[in-house]
Amino acid sequence: MACFLVSAAEAVVTEVAVKAVEKKEQKDGVSKETTGHITFSKKLSWLRNMLLGGSALLMFEHIWHGEVVPWFPFLTAAENPEDLLEMFHEMATVGVTMALLVTAVWAVIVTVVSIIEKRSEAAAPAEK
Repeated sequence: MACFLVSAAEAVVTEVAVKAVEKKEQKDGVSKETTGHITFSKKLSWLRNMLLGGSALLMFEHIWHGEVVPWFPFLTAAENPEDLLEMFHEMATVGVTMALLVTAVWAVIVTVVSIIEKRSEAAAPAEK
């Protein structure tokens, strides 16, 4: 019903973190050109994009099934107190699980990218 809101909320928090990290990287003079690696702000933006994309797809699916409507209160479950409890339960179980899974997949991606960067860095002096 509203499980996509959990991922959307995490995406908003991630966007704030991206802006803060970008500001710190600019202050410190960190960029891909200076380090030879993908910056952490760029990697964090991958998480934001994954969360926003998943939220958009889920929102479309909920609109398709009539669970999200273009009039207040926008979520059909919010009209009835009994449905509201079910909605919060779904957000706490399904929504949180999906957000954690997306974050875990992102962490694996970042780990693999870091390993590839280290291997290419180790191979670079041997090529010269």
